[in-house]
Amino acid sequence: MYGPLKIFTGRSHPALAQEICDILGIALGHVSLYSFSDGENYVQIDENVRGADVFVIQPTGPPVNDNLMELLIMLDAFKRSSASRMTAVLPYYGYARQDRKDKPRVPITSKLVADLITAAGADRVLTLDLHASQIQGFFNIPVDHLFAAPVIVRHLRDLGLPDLTIVSPDAGGVERARSYAKRLGATLAIIDKRRTGANQTEVMNIIGDVKERNVFVVDDIVDTGGTLIHSVDALLAKGARSISASFTHGVLSGKAIQRINSSELVHVIATNSMSMADKQAECPKLTTLSIGDLLAQAIKRIHDEDSVSSLFEM
Repeated sequence: MYGPLKIFTGRSHPALAQEICDILGIALGHVSLYSFSDGENYVQIDENVRGADVFVIQPTGPPVNDNLMELLIMLDAFKRSSASRMTAVLPYYGYARQDRKDKPRVPITSKLVADLITAAGADRVLTLDLHASQIQGFFNIPVDHLFAAPVIVRHLRDLGLPDLTIVSPDAGGVERARSYAKRLGATLAIIDKRRTGANQTEVMNIIGDVKERNVFVVDDIVDTGGTLIHSVDALLAKGARSISASFTHGVLSGKAIQRINSSELVHVIATNSMSMADKQAECPKLTTLSIGDLLAQAIKRIHDEDSVSSLFEM
């Protein structure tokens, strides 16, 4: 057994860390965090962590590089303070989309990030809805990969939409969409698209019937929203009755919120895998679901050396 459970957070999403601590009935760990005028991050742990089982909650969302660097510095600080085990809790794993060499002379940045987290001292990683499941293999330490599907499916079921069709926005998301459709008793459709450049896609075809159906597009990440809006246009052209969308990670950068607000989307769902407070205020169509309880259960089971496999189920 490891020492006492201690949870700390960086500046990326302290509200989520506090929610997890409230669920677990423990106090959030004390740490001093600030940046020097030149941008360097500074970390000092303000309590004894010798022998402790430490969980550092830090989604590496925007600004990705700042949050990633702060995580690495925190892990190094805990390692040098003799924590017995350190788990990096990454509700959102930045750089996950750079997971393969799809062009000549490009890096596999998600592998580089995995190496950095390991080198900084992490003993294991807890994450949620990786863009590509094989990223787990980039680590030489244990990775617990959770899914937000139970949280999102529960909400979709509560909406009680008739004539529901779940749509995968691309071939890579078919397994996720099929799982949603099975659990909701819905039909399935797939969008065939072609990526034409960075954050740019072209819809080629829609596989499946969406005419006069209430459609829900399910994806793991929405960034600029360009692909989502192209999908909405294509589904409307095929006669969809209403179109909504859900995604685990609401990056929503650039003109994403403006595009969603001005689109024909009825309803948009995201989780709080990264801070959504400002985005929620700007986007009246957006509903944010909490994954705090899911992460709290996983943290408790990891600390107690219990199985977390039931939490992986989609």
